[in-house]
Amino acid sequence: MAGKHVVTVTDATFKDLIVNSDVPALLDFWATWCGPCMAIGPTLEAVAEKYAGKIRVGKINVDENRSVAGQHSITSIPTILVFKGGKVVDSIVGARPKAYFEEVVERHLKS
Repeated sequence: MAGKHVVTVTDATFKDLIVNSDVPALLDFWATWCGPCMAIGPTLEAVAEKYAGKIRVGKINVDENRSVAGQHSITSIPTILVFKGGKVVDSIVGARPKAYFEEVVERHLKS
């Protein structure tokens, strides 16, 4: 389900791709049956493309990867967690416009 600039994350690859990322990472917790999750897919792809090399954007299917979702107490999807230095530094719950995601990315690139 991930696009050209978005990586597919699993329970097995979460640590390598997100926690150990050398750039800030946005991780989208989603499911195939979630309409808003599907709606923000192209938005996250556009953000990933715009900030290629500066951030990493990943998608993790909560139905197939329950461990990471459980570790982060994900109860609503879509939820996008922002990781920096291996720690969660921000969260976004629900579908938002592209400008909102860009604002979050910009804030974390500066801090």
